Amino acid sequence: MFVSHVARGGWYMNARFTAVIAGVAFLAAAAPVVGHHSFAAEFDGEKSFKYTGTVTKVEWKNPHTYFFIDVKDEETGQVVNWAMEMGSPNGLMRNGWTRNSMKIGDVVTVEGSKARDGSATGNARTVMLTSTGQRLFAGSSQPNQPSTP
Repeated sequence: MFVSHVARGGWYMNARFTAVIAGVAFLAAAAPVVGHHSFAAEFDGEKSFKYTGTVTKVEWKNPHTYFFIDVKDEETGQVVNWAMEMGSPNGLMRNGWTRNSMKIGDVVTVEGSKARDGSATGNARTVMLTSTGQRLFAGSSQPNQPSTP
């Protein structure tokens, strides 16, 4: 009976099917990694900024936390909503952040680097909460950054 089972490919087909399923699962798990980018691909380390503005939104998501601030443009007087990228939520928590460190309506001063494409996007290095003067390292992905504020 064993010979006829092997002849029909029973255990071989099961092993092959299991290998295909494992391969698909591996590729599906690796898919989120494809979307991650390096600092140099999106931001220009030579285009530094220091902006003060009011927080309008905070997004604690992987792989990067984002917050948005309204900044008054010095040349035009118009208010521009800037998206600021920081490190991962886990990395921020290791550097003293909590989900309540920055709230909508808080006024903050942000130092960092501008996006290469000229959009209102920045990679934050430090964030200072103007109400308390507390300065927090933003977990920037910019190379050669100090580990403390």
